[in-house]
Amino acid sequence: MADDTTFPEGFLWGAATSAYQVEGSPLADGAGPSNWHRFAHTPGTIRGGDTGDVACDQYRRYREDVALMRRLGIRAYRFSVAWGRVLPEGTGAVNGRGLDHYERLVDELLAAGIEPMATLYHWDLPAALDDRGGWLNPDIAGWFADYARVLYRRLDGRVKLWATLNEPWVVADGGYLHGALAPGHRSAWEAARASHHLMRAHAAAVAAYRAEGRHGVGLVVNLEPKHPASTGPEDLAATRRADAYMNRQYLDPALRGTYPEELAEVFGEAWPAWPPGEVAALQAKIDFLGVNYYTRSVNRADPAAWPVRASPVRQAQATHTETAWEVYPEGLRDTLLWVKQRYGDLPLYVTENGAAFYDPPQAPPEGVQDPLRVAYLRSHLRAVREAIAAGCDVRGYFVWSLLDNLEWAHGFSKRFGIVHVNLATQERTPKESARFYSRVIASNGEALG
Repeated sequence: MADDTTFPEGFLWGAATSAYQVEGSPLADGAGPSNWHRFAHTPGTIRGGDTGDVACDQYRRYREDVALMRRLGIRAYRFSVAWGRVLPEGTGAVNGRGLDHYERLVDELLAAGIEPMATLYHWDLPAALDDRGGWLNPDIAGWFADYARVLYRRLDGRVKLWATLNEPWVVADGGYLHGALAPGHRSAWEAARASHHLMRAHAAAVAAYRAEGRHGVGLVVNLEPKHPASTGPEDLAATRRADAYMNRQYLDPALRGTYPEELAEVFGEAWPAWPPGEVAALQAKIDFLGVNYYTRSVNRADPAAWPVRASPVRQAQATHTETAWEVYPEGLRDTLLWVKQRYGDLPLYVTENGAAFYDPPQAPPEGVQDPLRVAYLRSHLRAVREAIAAGCDVRGYFVWSLLDNLEWAHGFSKRFGIVHVNLATQERTPKESARFYSRVIASNGEALG
């Protein structure tokens, strides 16, 4: 670092989205439906009956969004590929028109001087594969590797940063344990198996990249510091279970080839006796780890809270976002330092960080003022800077999100964007947080103070 106010030279200042949340046109140009398309069209699953049928219409407006990022000075864009656009059946024949779309997007980004980071899987599984068992089918590791190869062969080189999975914990917990997300299942037996096959798919896609690619491939996980509500043994044990379930369940196999011992306690008889060699094979050398960070949790033992038997305790004196998450910026610094301490030196990117606060449906003439989001970003970026000063190899930061978008089961009720989207007209209006972030980028962090 040049001094204690700026970031390392070449630091990637980015913004992030995902396909189903922003693209719209989910069945256009030969695309196959995803499990999220199916889930969103099931009555009662999404707040307000919202769907991703239009979303932010980025499938058709991507050039406009790239030009907007360029004006803001954003230097990297993390997007995800909709598996079903490329392989409508999940396997087999490639849909050239779908693949062409991502090639055009990447070329547009590069022409604007914006580095692409492509995520292969951000929760939208082809419905045809869901019908074959989805993440419960052991064959999915091979399906995923075959899909990855299609993308690598077409775009590697122009895309130099590839992420295999986004937040496997959310896929398993929300989709297979609690049923709040696609595919809407509720089973501890299924959640344990879905998690394992997600990690097998990650390892297979990394292996495919070693054969096909020549730049960087990594994994993106959501991490959340788990703090005990007291020093009592029950709260401490509950906190260890919560940490194992959310954080170490994915990082330990990916980076150590083991599972945390607490998972057998968390899942009980639903936890399979995986062969040790199969678990060891989940460790695959990655070139970077993406960390998504939003909040922490303070945990109290609660026998009724399934499956970890721990409940979060709301911190009454703290600021909370519209999603009821505590604003706790020091947790981002601590998380990055924890990764370094537990797993060693590894290139890191903060691949998601942001907050939902209320914004009006229509941007007022004087612009969208979002001081709480500005404060959130300022404090969390300072936390990243502190982690770098303490020795973490953090190479980039991607704000979540570029655009107000479909916040999964919340529908369009939660706005995370630094750019306001009028959902009736699709008009984009940069908020004050976008202008703030633009100043931070232009000064390489000095504007944070």
